[in-house]
Amino acid sequence: MKKIYQNYKHAIPLIIYGIIYLSWFAHLEKTVTTDYQVIHTFVDDYIPFCELFVVPYFLWFAYVAVTVMFFFFKNKDDYYKTCAFLFTGMTIFLIISTLFPNGHHLRLTEMPRDNVFTRMVSGLWATDTATNLWPSIHVYNSLGAHFAITKSSYFENKKGIRIASLVLCVSIILSTMLIKQHSVFDVITAFIMAFIMYLVVYHYDVLVAVRRRRAAGKSKPQIG
Repeated sequence: MKKIYQNYKHAIPLIIYGIIYLSWFAHLEKTVTTDYQVIHTFVDDYIPFCELFVVPYFLWFAYVAVTVMFFFFKNKDDYYKTCAFLFTGMTIFLIISTLFPNGHHLRLTEMPRDNVFTRMVSGLWATDTATNLWPSIHVYNSLGAHFAITKSSYFENKKGIRIASLVLCVSIILSTMLIKQHSVFDVITAFIMAFIMYLVVYHYDVLVAVRRRRAAGKSKPQIG
């Protein structure tokens, strides 16, 4: 039992944060219903509705989850970097949604067609409110998953997987606007936040530097 705990204790932060995030988000979904700031840009009015993109929108859940779990089992450094990237952005999103309730009025009042994809979109809209959208976590986490894959030495020579990740990442980002889940503003701000976190987590390796400093501190001989 002790060995299992030692091997998988890095799951504890993921579990704790998952509970906090889901509870907080569920509270926002229940409380932010009418009194919120409407987010809209003129570009939103020119973006067509394309129900086919509901497929990559739903693939987002598997994309992010599989990326996190892969590194959980394969590489702790990549896992911690991925979690640091995702958790920071998700927390900022929750704080913004709490202090600045937001939503949009982009959804169609009537579907232009009747097919399996429009029914999927209708089902999504029925369960997911058009509030708590800024910045787009779908966009931010997709970028985070792609960065994690492309910056990992494990995938350094796996060009096919890196390309597939890019295609899926771009498809998910486009889907947020093409099925009227997000405004362009949500997408742009998610990109800005992701760029900043990319510099912190991957370019400057802040997380690795902190861990090495802590390890060095523990290894110093005690005096006295």
